[in-house]
Amino acid sequence: MRDEALNITNQTEASLRIVGFLCNWCSYGGADTAGVCRFRQPPLLRIVRIPCTGRMDPLFVIKALAQGADGVLVSGCHPKDCHYAVGNLYARRRLEMVGRFLPFIGIDPRRFRFTWVSASEGQRWQQVVTEFSEVIEKLGPNPGLRSHAG
Repeated sequence: MRDEALNITNQTEASLRIVGFLCNWCSYGGADTAGVCRFRQPPLLRIVRIPCTGRMDPLFVIKALAQGADGVLVSGCHPKDCHYAVGNLYARRRLEMVGRFLPFIGIDPRRFRFTWVSASEGQRWQQVVTEFSEVIEKLGPNPGLRSHAG
């Protein structure tokens, strides 16, 4: 995990940050398509490009939120479109457990989202990022974990 994506210790109340873990093959392409098409997107997202969501360690989500991220978005290929056959399905199973685990450690589960976006869905990417950013803006900063982050 890239440290610069999580290095948000100098964050102010006004600057919320979302860490986005994107599949290299589909969702990163979707984000790129949105950028090429010049779809407007909220500036809260910091992207970490990963080879496949199947490679996504659930602890990356916990670590990002524990270190002060206000939200975490994980996005991969649609089911049956994974370049590694079933990586996205493994990710769905693991990340569903993360969503259930978050309330037990005091994190609002609305701060985490897992979604599917293909490389050709630039407009869908814009919609996902905009909706999730609105949720995070309503929730505000992640104060519960800032006191625990070291």
